[in-house]
Amino acid sequence: MFQIGRPGNMGTQIVGAPMTDLGMPETRYAHSSDINIAYQTIGHGPLDIVIVPGAISHVESNHELPGFTGFLHRLCGFARVVTFDKRGQGLSDRVSGVPSLEERMDDVRAVMDAIGSPRAILLGFSEGSAMSVLFAATYPERVSHLILFGGFARAGFSVSDEAFEAYVAATIAAWGTGQMMKSVIGAHDGNEGEIALLGKYERLSCSPGAFKTLLIMNRRIDVRSILPSVRVPALVLHSRADARVPVAEGRKIAAAIPDAKYIEYGNLPHGCFAGPCERLIGDIEEFVTGRREGAVSETDRVLATVLFTDIVGSTRMAVEVGDQRWHELLDRHDRLAKQTVEKHRGNFVKSTGDGILATFDGPGRAVRCALAFGAAAQQMGLPVRAGLHTGEIEVRDQDVGGIAVHAAARVMAQCGANEVLVSRVVTDLVAGAGLKFTERGAFDLKGIPGHWELFAAAP
Repeated sequence: MFQIGRPGNMGTQIVGAPMTDLGMPETRYAHSSDINIAYQTIGHGPLDIVIVPGAISHVESNHELPGFTGFLHRLCGFARVVTFDKRGQGLSDRVSGVPSLEERMDDVRAVMDAIGSPRAILLGFSEGSAMSVLFAATYPERVSHLILFGGFARAGFSVSDEAFEAYVAATIAAWGTGQMMKSVIGAHDGNEGEIALLGKYERLSCSPGAFKTLLIMNRRIDVRSILPSVRVPALVLHSRADARVPVAEGRKIAAAIPDAKYIEYGNLPHGCFAGPCERLIGDIEEFVTGRREGAVSETDRVLATVLFTDIVGSTRMAVEVGDQRWHELLDRHDRLAKQTVEKHRGNFVKSTGDGILATFDGPGRAVRCALAFGAAAQQMGLPVRAGLHTGEIEVRDQDVGGIAVHAAARVMAQCGANEVLVSRVVTDLVAGAGLKFTERGAFDLKGIPGHWELFAAAP
């Protein structure tokens, strides 16, 4: 019988993909017959969680979605987390037609074999729930726990053929505009850049024709007869606020799986990572470990884009305008900074006297925030410079630390007045998001090894 967790020695098999120097997980490929399946691993916990994605997936662009990387890193508090693209999606090989559930099961098994995981926790999202159920029922020796979120056992939810055809036509007509992803992450508004980013994510996941074929095939999914055969511990999670899959579907799954535990939330979107998911992380941790240490530890490590700003020539300006006027300007500066960071869904960490420190879970929003803040500050007569870098940070209470924070500060130090500089990793992550950058050359950043390519951002 397999034991939960990872083996001590799996010969020449890969037991984990390293993080790159800049904190991004590395994409690797598992071989499922003659198909290459793209996957990433994050963390080094004693358990393995394999996340089975829904109908839209791209292992690298996932990290541009709000909250996604933070969600993974919270799971890393007690597990090694594996993400992958199913065949035909994202960075995995394209295939003709639509893969069967059986072929998709082979892809999960191939990824588990590639990372040396004999037994894992399956976390199925949305469409991935049906395949996760089938895998757990077929290979119980390889699944320690089954967790489903926003799932369904039978696609269509009793929708008529006419209504389904209309839905498919509308979905494909809007494919690549970000409209579907807006409903997935629960976004009710958003600026033009954010919507463009969601649209790019849809396009990178698969083509409109491939997604239409997928929708038609998914309508035939029905694993209701399999649910009573699941014999591994199962946790079914669903939200009443789910705009993609009605909460009734989650209740049906939980009722049909023997001894399944069911938890319902009131405020999570279909893409739970984009909502307040601390309770959900705690529920998962308690289910698989028997304890609940909290979703966020005293020192939590997450991937984030760090923004540093300061006012160029602040000492000279303070002398010129006098103390009272200077303090008024600083107060206005701080209020403007907080408002701009909040508008771009960032975390205002602190004021640094004549500048700010903020973090973002999306690099595109971070760059746009820096540009917007710089333009607004310039109208106040304050020449501001800004530096950004994406990497792993340490969260301690209300403060942040780590190499990525120091790197962002060093990037800012190379800026001129009214300029926004970013590291190479930031430009890589926002490719296609409509932002413009100009090469500034390679720099040695004080106290940080290597040569750093920097780029100036423009609206």
